[in-house]
Amino acid sequence: MFRTPVLAIIFTLLGTAAFAQLPPQPPPPANSLLGQGTEQERAACHPDVMKFCQAVLASNGDDVFGILGCLQQNRAKISLACNGVLTSHGQ
Repeated sequence: MFRTPVLAIIFTLLGTAAFAQLPPQPPPPANSLLGQGTEQERAACHPDVMKFCQAVLASNGDDVFGILGCLQQNRAKISLACNGVLTSHGQ
């Protein structure tokens, strides 16, 4: 009579203990540049990225922080639309 509930509790505890010992899952990979921002934001900055950030794209096209740094270094030269995108994201 008590056997089924007791076994259920034991298996639940064992499963929980086994789960607690699993190594933490690594974070998901960073999104590529294509996955950053809205379609309108990407369209606003795409010409500036292609014009000013070719070296970053050639070395690692998925380096979002490298592209952001490039756009910030060229802040005086980028379009008003892309500048607005950076400003709206606190950059």
